[in-house]
Amino acid sequence: MYEGVMATELQDVVELAHGAGGVAMGKLIKEVILPLIDRRKVDGGIGLDELDDGATIPLSDGNLVVSTDGHTVDPIFFPGGDIGRLAIAGTVNDVLMMGADPIAVACSMIVEEGFPISDLKRVIQSISDTCNEAEVALIAGDTKVMPKGRLDKIVLATTGIGIVKGKVISDSGIQVGDKIILTGTVGDHGIALLAAREGISFETRLESDVAPLNETIKAALSVGGITAMKDPTRGGLAAALNEWAKKKGVGIWIREEDIPIREEVVAASEMLGIDPLEVTCEGKAIIAVRPEKAEEVLKKVRATKYGRKASIIGEVREERPRYVIMETVVGGKRIIEEPYGEPIPRVC
Repeated sequence: MYEGVMATELQDVVELAHGAGGVAMGKLIKEVILPLIDRRKVDGGIGLDELDDGATIPLSDGNLVVSTDGHTVDPIFFPGGDIGRLAIAGTVNDVLMMGADPIAVACSMIVEEGFPISDLKRVIQSISDTCNEAEVALIAGDTKVMPKGRLDKIVLATTGIGIVKGKVISDSGIQVGDKIILTGTVGDHGIALLAAREGISFETRLESDVAPLNETIKAALSVGGITAMKDPTRGGLAAALNEWAKKKGVGIWIREEDIPIREEVVAASEMLGIDPLEVTCEGKAIIAVRPEKAEEVLKKVRATKYGRKASIIGEVREERPRYVIMETVVGGKRIIEEPYGEPIPRVC
């Protein structure tokens, strides 16, 4: 009942769900933010109206790609990463999803009074290490301090810059007949972070998948035939696929048996009543590719460090436009709806 009301009527105050990447955030952007902004793009490039992973500024010999993001993750240190690695990897990946070569990042830090200098050094070192891994320069920054109790530890805001010499990859490029490649297991980041936050233990250590995907995406692009790419962060795989389906008016059909999910993620999701397809990933991408190139792209992706568990999980069809349909392991079909919001708050 609550979800149905919120999906049709915007409330008078901002709620956590409005920043969670699902239906609620979409309504906030479209009904509150966009109507108040007049200039939304530069010289015919991709801008706010497209609601893509980044924006483009046309150049004489290509396009400048720009993407910006804020990071409020709790806890700031978690298995497999921390807020510094998350901020750089997430921003670099958004630039990569546009088909760009990331070159630089700017980072703003807002820190709570009393935050330990040792923890600040640890975050900054992680920022530096991840920039080195992604081969981007940290070119600008800003630091502010808020009074104790007015902020929860630390917030990072980042802006990524990349260059596209050839074709920009955008959500609108997805086509009927495309195969959908998922570059690895889903739900790792959100469940690992929730386990750390709530003290849930597993027989094996579950870590976040947070990582810059330069090698994986460049390998995929080297084959050709890529029509669209997206990293399934807030709202997970369910949100990302629904964005594609609704934007282009196509049907996306996926197969449950082909979606790679760790046993620990499945177990934790069942215990907590969470759909793992709605859980944030921070080191995965979905790639739409022309069918004749799909197997070659898959082979290239699997040869990279962060793409070893990649799988072709479905295809784009004319049937059931604007819907995501999953063929289940028992032979049935179910609609994968766009989530109202990320089921795990403050996950990125």
